Amino acid sequence: MLPKEIIRQVRRIEIKTRKIVDENLAGQYHSTFKGQGMEFEEVRAYQAGDDVRSIDWNVTARAGAPFIKKFVEERELTVMIIVDMSGSQEFGSGQKTKRNVTAELTALFAFSAIRNQDKVGCLIFTDEVELYIKPKKGKTHVLRLIREVLAFEPRGVKTNIAEALRYFSKVEKRKAVVFVISDFMDEGYLKPLQYLGSRHDLIAVPVVDPRELNPPDSGLYVLEDGETGHETYVDFGNKKVREAYVRNAHAASEEVIRTFRRSQVDHIPIECGKPYDKAIIGFFRMRELRR
Repeated sequence: MLPKEIIRQVRRIEIKTRKIVDENLAGQYHSTFKGQGMEFEEVRAYQAGDDVRSIDWNVTARAGAPFIKKFVEERELTVMIIVDMSGSQEFGSGQKTKRNVTAELTALFAFSAIRNQDKVGCLIFTDEVELYIKPKKGKTHVLRLIREVLAFEPRGVKTNIAEALRYFSKVEKRKAVVFVISDFMDEGYLKPLQYLGSRHDLIAVPVVDPRELNPPDSGLYVLEDGETGHETYVDFGNKKVREAYVRNAHAASEEVIRTFRRSQVDHIPIECGKPYDKAIIGFFRMRELRR
């Protein structure tokens, strides 16, 4: 039995994200993510202006009149949401942790998918793959994904993005739209990222909390590594100390973006506390224009 607070959170996320999808994202999603190809629909009589390359010569010979094959875009997609559930996801300096934001993003992508009759699944990982939910259709299935992201209790606290990407590459051979939601505080995932990106439509969604990049400018703080438990005392009242911290934090964040660019992987940077719908809508529009 899920705690009542989790149930309330799921309901709030459903209401919020479905509204965004219905009002802003459904059409953008449909235009952005194309089907896997063209599928045969019917044979019909040739009409002036039809492409002669579409003529079905077997039917034409039998009927004694020209007929063409009609194809339609194969719309159904498989959408997979790969979710980082390591210890660093529990951090949040505002009203929401990175895990809360991740749950909302999962809902947004999942509702966009089922709104267009696509299947959607989820893979949750830490330093190992902890849960794999096969892609399915329907609202009930989407609500399950949201519940899992909110309530799942992982065994591990560390991060292994490469392992999650390799696992998905093995289990899903058919081309899919793949969203990877993480703070990407890890190393060694460049090659698996490139490999997955060469076979699927891969979109990285780096989620960062503003305090991770710009800490307060006064006071002595205890910084705890969410994945190791190691504590460090830092005096942000010391200008040089704070400047060094900010410089290193921004350099690490920029290196993550460079990794995506080197891998030719599209990405949607998300900052906790800021409206994420504008960033996603902007990304969808950019993708549509680029096609």
